[in-house]
Amino acid sequence: MWGTDEAGPYSATPYAGTGWRLQLHPKTYPHEYIRHGTAKMLTLFHPATGRVRINGVTSTPNRVLHGWLKQELRAILAALPAPPVLDPPANRAFWESWQHGLTVQLPLPANLPPLRMLLILDNLAGHKTPAFVAWLVSQGIVPLYTPLGGSWLNMTESVQRIIKSRALNGASPTGPKDIITWLEATARGWNAHPTPFVGAGKRKLRRQRAYDRRHPVGGSAAVTKRPIRFRFRPTAPERLCA
Repeated sequence: MWGTDEAGPYSATPYAGTGWRLQLHPKTYPHEYIRHGTAKMLTLFHPATGRVRINGVTSTPNRVLHGWLKQELRAILAALPAPPVLDPPANRAFWESWQHGLTVQLPLPANLPPLRMLLILDNLAGHKTPAFVAWLVSQGIVPLYTPLGGSWLNMTESVQRIIKSRALNGASPTGPKDIITWLEATARGWNAHPTPFVGAGKRKLRRQRAYDRRHPVGGSAAVTKRPIRFRFRPTAPERLCA
């Protein structure tokens, strides 16, 4: 499961950073607003490993967005292990299981490839163009749009905020090129030691509360729904008196 999103635009202006200032002497910025251009960040994020793929751009028309996504998704799929081979009816049922309850369902072709990836996207119009959706399906990718899978897309937005703050806080870019260079360099540094993300939303909390109401069994990871009754075993003298 991967998530994709676009962040920005980021202006080529000084960004606030953390630091110490003398009391009553806050840091000030020029009062003029000079336009030096903006940049955006295209993102693909894999929460299970924490790895992120970043591309800095100055604009995001469909030809730029789709071209980058196709290139990155091909590379990701090429690194995945071979999918299990299912007979056509079982394979179609597997695809259709991800569309249960949706009011608008994907048009699935007669010959479906093995399902290999879930891609979480927002409702940007470019994400729903028929040609792009057909390409995703042909590669074995199921696109899931928010609000379905919204909590997973939130993780992509979270890592974007981390990358942005690390790259730009306290910096003074002179143009979009600086912003793009710093964003992509920060992403490379993040991928050197990625941090996996784990879902902890309302469903996770409900499952945790349900687990906490159960009773662990000593010596294993098993639990019981009610406590085990321990029977009192009298000692030998007590048995003789009885």
